[in-house]
Amino acid sequence: MSQKIIRDPVHDVIAFQTDSPTDALLFQLINADEFQRLRRVRQLGMATLAYPGADHSRYSHSLGVMETARKILAHVRRSNPIGEADFTACVVGALLHDLGHGPFSHVFERISGVDHEDITRQIVQDPASQIHQHLIAFDPSLPERVLAMLSGAGRRTFLHDILSSQLDADRFDYLLRDNLMTGSGYGNYDLTWLLHALVVDEGSGRLAVTIKGVSAVEAYLQARYHMYRNVYFHKVVRSGEGMVKLALQRARRLAIQERLLWPLRESAMYKALMGQQLSFSEFIDLDDVSVMHCFKLWCHSDDRILAMLCHGLLYRRVFKTIDLTRSDTQSAAHALARAHDVITGAGGEPDYEMFFDEAEDTPYEFQSFTEEASAADVGHLGKDILVRDNDGKLTTFSSISPLSRVLNRQLMFRRLHVAGAYRDGVRDAIRGLDQSR
Repeated sequence: MSQKIIRDPVHDVIAFQTDSPTDALLFQLINADEFQRLRRVRQLGMATLAYPGADHSRYSHSLGVMETARKILAHVRRSNPIGEADFTACVVGALLHDLGHGPFSHVFERISGVDHEDITRQIVQDPASQIHQHLIAFDPSLPERVLAMLSGAGRRTFLHDILSSQLDADRFDYLLRDNLMTGSGYGNYDLTWLLHALVVDEGSGRLAVTIKGVSAVEAYLQARYHMYRNVYFHKVVRSGEGMVKLALQRARRLAIQERLLWPLRESAMYKALMGQQLSFSEFIDLDDVSVMHCFKLWCHSDDRILAMLCHGLLYRRVFKTIDLTRSDTQSAAHALARAHDVITGAGGEPDYEMFFDEAEDTPYEFQSFTEEASAADVGHLGKDILVRDNDGKLTTFSSISPLSRVLNRQLMFRRLHVAGAYRDGVRDAIRGLDQSR
């Protein structure tokens, strides 16, 4: 039996049996141009400014999500029959879920107006894409089956839960991968035991955990909380992401004024910057390298603001952070206004030399249900994690674990980021504002 092997830092050996039709298809998809492009899109964008090891890509993460989905399916199919067509659509969906991500991921999306999920659908459906060609060669109905699986169309089942839920393969992988590559130590949890505790509830058809898995779920949710608090919402990471956004906005403004010498008008980067429609081949050419190349050239721009932002991103001269988390909305607004006045008075441009950032996330979301709710009712509460007790009764994680109440509270940071030259002046101007009202 012939195998293809990929070594992965999280899952170790990811193996493909070449005599298995599904594995052979997966390996073909991995080698398609559209998927290989993900090697050039970093998973965590500007996180390398705070965590130098965080250079891993959407490519490695997508492989990890596929492998995690395979592990889940291999476990649950021991007691639940899964048709080969459904199995294939699920693992292919896991592999391709991030296919449409652009450079710097969500930051670039907000500038270009391009949604990565829309692009993923286009790639899967486009006859010109190698991905589409491999899928229809395997099964003409597979592209639509994969997209239906990713969108959660139809009655929600455990297969949809594997791809998108609070216990999905995506979160399982990115927490462990981001934890490992950042070296933060905050995102580790027992994936092996958590996978062992997964079951399919017969009444609702949904993915659930056994009562023995509750502690593993608690550790997993705490890991998610700590990763958001310490990595994804790190002040340097958020400062860098904000500067990327400002640099692209400034470049777009200059392009509209016909003052931007690069990129060329016919290039994919220029069209994306201007929010223009990209052809299939143009999107494949767009990656982190495209943007970083622009930053290198824009460092020498005759526009002071664009040059300053790009130099800061390339040489880690990020904006300084003033924490306003304890401020109420009114106090934060006053601080923002005073910072605006200080920068304007010093001859700067506050629209590009400061920004306000409010990062927020709810580590665990749940919906309440009554004691009289049936198993089917509980099973269709989409957000909550479902738990099956020793008697086979289905309930919710939030009704069992006291930790759920703590994690249901919103994690939020309010921060003012300013160019280094104005930090002291802004701090002096906002000192004395009541930040605890």
